[in-house]
Order: sequence, then structure tokens, then C-alpha cells
Amino acid sequence: MPFIAPLGDGLRRVARAPMVLVGGAVLTAAVAAPPSLLLADGPAADARGPAAGGSAPGCIPLQWPRFPAAEYAVDGRPCATGTDGAHAVLASLRTLLDGEGHAPGLAAVVFVFLAAWALFSAGAIDRYARERPTRGAGFFAACGVYGPRLLRLGLISVFVNWTLFNVVRDWVVGAPPPGGGLPAAALARYAAFGLLLAAVGLVFDYARVRVVVEDRRSMIGALLAGWRFVRRHPTDCAGLYAVNATVLVGVIAAHAVAAPHLASAGGWAVAAGLAYLAARLAGRLFFYATEVSYFQSRLAHAGYVAAPAPVWPESASAEALARLSDACGDRERGR
Repeated sequence: MPFIAPLGDGLRRVARAPMVLVGGAVLTAAVAAPPSLLLADGPAADARGPAAGGSAPGCIPLQWPRFPAAEYAVDGRPCATGTDGAHAVLASLRTLLDGEGHAPGLAAVVFVFLAAWALFSAGAIDRYARERPTRGAGFFAACGVYGPRLLRLGLISVFVNWTLFNVVRDWVVGAPPPGGGLPAAALARYAAFGLLLAAVGLVFDYARVRVVVEDRRSMIGALLAGWRFVRRHPTDCAGLYAVNATVLVGVIAAHAVAAPHLASAGGWAVAAGLAYLAARLAGRLFFYATEVSYFQSRLAHAGYVAAPAPVWPESASAEALARLSDACGDRERGR
């Protein structure tokens, strides 16, 4: 199958850029850790803190302040301590989009994280597309050039998802069945809504890739280009998306199984939490790398889309000399 090769290539791209993973971990910790201090609710939070033995099943109780349970819950569990707090910030997006979250402080944390991640992802996608070290200057230059564009694309994504969850969901899924059961018809409606969300996410993913790889300035144009790419390669795009999603679900499931057994393991619990955070970030970066690889393999028809040839030495000086040589050639041809 054509989408199998980008999986291995994407894994290689992620492995060859370990500092991107490190940067993602630092970004997540920087956004998730301060709110755990700011949103701690005094005595109420202390009563549920790790020292009081208030950890919910499945949580790794690191010795950090917690979010108050009234303001935060992941799947009904007040679990936002330490490294798991970073997971909590990510997981709370579903609650907010469902209209179940009423804490403005938590909403601000989530959207600050999403904005920071949009800027960071611009540099990550650029690094994976180039397949060579861009160093700090090149990475942050890509963040500065493409990051604001991805923020605009993110605003469109927020509006589309808000519409899906507040308008389309009620029409597709309908009211919950009485008695709490889920008959086959209700399950089919939920599955249809899930497929719709996946399709929309897939289009936005490839729009994001085309913004960076093709240097697109119009986000509407990038969305239409992403839609055209998915429409032309539906099976491969869906298969690649399914494999990536399976990897992320596997990481989450492994954490859910292991966390209760490590809750009282002391240092091992800390190590497990850090490993889980790294695996989640690596899974998301794997998404980007495989989609960039597949996109370049399908549309590598021009220099601005194809992966560039390696340059030795890989330095800014070598790139400057290459540009100077091209400029001199252009002047000679002009004569």
C-alpha cells in the first residue's frame, strides 16, 4: 500500500530531529506547570492533593498542586497533578468543545497551549519537510513566518469545530437515549459523527502541511488545497490517518493500564509520567512527519514541494553561498 512507506520515512524524520521532541516537551511543561500553581484552590485543592491521598484511579500522583475538582476533571476524574497535568490540559479540550467546561481559567490555559503549539508546529513541519538540521535560527524563523498563518488556520478550525459540536452534532447524534443505553442506531450515529470529525481533521492536517511546504498565504486557499489532496487520495490519506490515530490511542491505552499500578511507585511513577508525555508528543510529531512525507511523495513535482537535496556542510554559510551563486548566475544571464 502506498501509505506504508511514509510511515517508516516519518519515523526516520522524527528520530533524526530529537531536539524538536525536546522542544515540544519543554513547551508543554511551560504551559501546563504554571497553571497548576495558579489554579490551585487553597484548602479545597489541598484536601484533594497527593499528600491527602486524594488521587483518583488511573492518575500518577506527583507531588505538585492540583486543579480543584470543581474546575477540572478528565473523564469525571479530578486528575491534574504534575506531568499528568500536561495530559489534563490536552484532554480537557473535548470537555470544553462539548460545552461541559465552565472554568474560564482552564479554557484560557487550553487555548494558550493551542496557540503556542500552532507556532511550534510551523517550525516542526518545516524541519521535517527539509530533512536536514535547520538549527535554532532556521527553526524559529519558520515559526515566525508560518506560525501566524497557522494561527489563522487554527481560528478557522475552532469555528468549524464549534459549529460541528454545537449544531451538526445535535442534528446527527440527536438527544441521548433514555435509560443510558446505546442501541445500535445510536452507536451508528455516533460513529458517523466521529467519521465526520476525522474527515475535517484530515483536511485541516493537509492544509497545515501545504501552508508550510508550499508557502501558502491564503488559509482559505490552503483548506481548499487540502480538501483537493484528500479527495484525490482518499484511501491512502484515510489509511495513514488511521495508523497514526491507532498509535496515539495505543499510547493512551498503555498509560491507562499502567498508571494504577505505578501510582504508589514513587520515582517510577514520575518516570512513567514523563515517558507518557514524551510518547504523546512523539505520536503527534509522527502525525506531522508522515503527512509531510506522503504529501511530498505524491506532489514532488517542483523544487518548492520536493525535499531539497542535502547540502554540505549543513550550515547557514553554505546556504548563503548557494544563494549568492544563484544571484550571480541570474545577473550573468541578464547580460
